[in-house]
Amino acid sequence: MKKFWIITLFLTALSFSTAAFALDLSEARTRGLVGEKLDGFIASVKQPTDEVNAVVSDINSRRRAEYEKISKNNGQPVSIVGKVAAENIINKLPAGSYFQSPNGDWVKK
Repeated sequence: MKKFWIITLFLTALSFSTAAFALDLSEARTRGLVGEKLDGFIASVKQPTDEVNAVVSDINSRRRAEYEKISKNNGQPVSIVGKVAAENIINKLPAGSYFQSPNGDWVKK
């Protein structure tokens, strides 16, 4: 279980990495374009542009790959890995960032 939490912390760091696009995750968060979902992935908060869609797709693809690795290494379902990661990511979001509430609404931290 300790290994699971160490890897989860690694995922949190990964979530703050930038994409190879003009718009990166940090900027998309700052501008209120994307938010953290409760399943460990991000989504567009507003009407998405092609650039926002590209960031969302890239970040979610990389997260999915990491969640699958952790799932295999720890015998936990990917959905559980994502939920644990989401909790850690949301707790560390900077003020002004959006996250999904349990009822599905977007909330500004």
